[in-house]
Amino acid sequence: MYTTEQTKELQTATHTFLKHAASVEDIDALRNVLRFHEYRYYVLNDPLLADVEYDKLYKQLEHIEKQHPELVAKDSPTQRVGSTLNAAFPTVQHLVPMLSLDNSYNAEDLYDFDRKARELTGLDIIEYCVEPKFDGASISLIYENDILVRGATRGDGVEGEDITTNIKQIKSIPLSAPFSKFGVQQVEIRGEIILTKDVFKKYNESLAEQGLPPLANPRNAASGSLRQKDPKNVAKRNLDAFLYHISYYTTRDGHVQSSDGIQNDNLPKHNKYLQTHGGSLDMLWECGFRAPKKEKLILNGIDEVIKHVHDFEEMRDTLPYEIDGMVVKVNDFALQDKMGMTTHHPRWAIAFKFKARQATTKLKAVEFQVGRTGAVTPVAKLEPVHIGGVTVSSISVHNEDYIKEKDLKIGDNVLIERAGDVIPQIVKSLPELRTGHEHNIHFPKKCPVCASELFKEEGEAVWRCINIDCPAQVVERIIHFVSKDAMDIKNFGEANVRKFYELGLLKDVPGIYKLDFAAISKLEGFGKKSIDNLQTAIEASKEQPLHRLVYGLGIRFVGETTAKTLANAVDDINDFTNKTEEDLQQLEDIGVKVAQSIYRFFHNEQNLKILDELRALGLQMKNQKKTSTGDSTLKEQTFLFTGTLTKLKRSDAEAMVEDHGGKIVSGVSSKLNYLVVGEDAGSKLEKAKKINTIRIISEDEFLSLINK
Repeated sequence: MYTTEQTKELQTATHTFLKHAASVEDIDALRNVLRFHEYRYYVLNDPLLADVEYDKLYKQLEHIEKQHPELVAKDSPTQRVGSTLNAAFPTVQHLVPMLSLDNSYNAEDLYDFDRKARELTGLDIIEYCVEPKFDGASISLIYENDILVRGATRGDGVEGEDITTNIKQIKSIPLSAPFSKFGVQQVEIRGEIILTKDVFKKYNESLAEQGLPPLANPRNAASGSLRQKDPKNVAKRNLDAFLYHISYYTTRDGHVQSSDGIQNDNLPKHNKYLQTHGGSLDMLWECGFRAPKKEKLILNGIDEVIKHVHDFEEMRDTLPYEIDGMVVKVNDFALQDKMGMTTHHPRWAIAFKFKARQATTKLKAVEFQVGRTGAVTPVAKLEPVHIGGVTVSSISVHNEDYIKEKDLKIGDNVLIERAGDVIPQIVKSLPELRTGHEHNIHFPKKCPVCASELFKEEGEAVWRCINIDCPAQVVERIIHFVSKDAMDIKNFGEANVRKFYELGLLKDVPGIYKLDFAAISKLEGFGKKSIDNLQTAIEASKEQPLHRLVYGLGIRFVGETTAKTLANAVDDINDFTNKTEEDLQQLEDIGVKVAQSIYRFFHNEQNLKILDELRALGLQMKNQKKTSTGDSTLKEQTFLFTGTLTKLKRSDAEAMVEDHGGKIVSGVSSKLNYLVVGEDAGSKLEKAKKINTIRIISEDEFLSLINK
């Protein structure tokens, strides 16, 4: 960004202002000096000035601006730190939607991506730009006439939170950038807010000194920092930023270009930076951003790409920040436009995700937790260890058989793995490191909560507390009942359930509809508006369809799909009391074990008493079967949804299928006709790719199918 000559001039000015305080006539020169040293320190990580010297110059500028407030500029270094609290972050719309990236986990996926790219472009070999996939919080920045005018979170991809004031606290993000010298008038750029490993470690150490719990990982720490109400707290976090994508820009000669294909014919051919993705990264670097200029690599053909991503994976731990993969992009912007995108991801880019991370640690203890079905789950307590961007201190060890299979003992050194960068698991114990001080894990014979005898059914590995009044089960059942996928009682989350239960205001599921709101109004944090919202949500839940109630009852083995099957098989919920296990097995996807569980539930006197209470309280107990709104175009067709839908709620999409004669299934198998894929699809998508008869479609393709 700065030439050798400019650097010398600014250094000379620096020493002049350190010896002789700047005057009001020097204000622009002083600002330029401070911007230069911010760039050297925060972007290049190569400071030319001691902190105390920088502070001395900064205070000079503060003094001048205080004396002459009319001279304060929007991009002055003093305008980073906000003086007011952000009570709330308004929602703003991105100029171009922030789409997700399609993921790959092996060379085969990259070869498939390259094959499609060559088919779409008609080329035999494609030039790719490869860069690290930073593990942080996504942001979008807008600059107009060289000035930063807005910073926003990713949000839902279409809209995000306006966090401009907090963004200004990040020193590696310039308040002004010379886009105009490249002919750019307005630009929207994407990037990632990160905490370096060293900063994250120091911050957690400072929390420990205050007696506060450490943050889990740099990504969450970065995301949480951006939402701090006081910008001064954001400044203290020492956040950093990489900017790596230009999603939209306009030029002074009228050209408009965006990553969703909006453009006109005035493409500025003279500007080499705006012809390729690699060029755009160079331009961002020249404008003073910490862009992955040094980290990127331009490669010809997918074979070079595959070698590079594997080589980079081997040295990922040497980086000062966390990455969880590499991003592969078609380098030429014209080819990107030609390839286009789906509603979920651009066809010209893919993320290569690194393999699972492993680490060793010590198993310090095992705690036993009781779930809503009475299942007792052992949870291993570990010496905290950082793995794959997360600090792991607890891991489920599932059941007694699992503990025996892994040969786990208290005091063992264990190998843990964060498979797919998601759920940590214990791979194995390391018995060769035992000292003789380890001891066996003894599974309890009585419930750790209510002290009732535990019971294990023949052929099962799980011990259960069968006391229906066990406090742990009661609380978990209520949490499940009010959850989004069950009765969907908004404003009634897990924290409120636990609080009301502990205070004696809530003792069972029917108690939800008999809450003493006068008593609740006396609790801290429960004003009139929050109580009104909670009352409204509780009343609205009485009209939920029968299948939601069936699911909310928490019958063992009954998930959302089975609950719909059951609800559609009766006119009233009490009809289940007249059905035998054989009757239930005639229903789709209900086998012997599921039928036994359903039969037992509806022949338990206490459960029937609860149902009678709920009926008396006004809940919908009948199956108000809908008449099909379509022409049965999807009759006998089976559907499954995976990932996050951006245009529909999952429940609404499933209802559309059923309204048109189709069926929702619970898993991927040869019986599945359509897998509808949303954002961040996981293992179901990978499994479906291996079954040739399954049609994999996007949300937009699903809507087109429905509209037919």
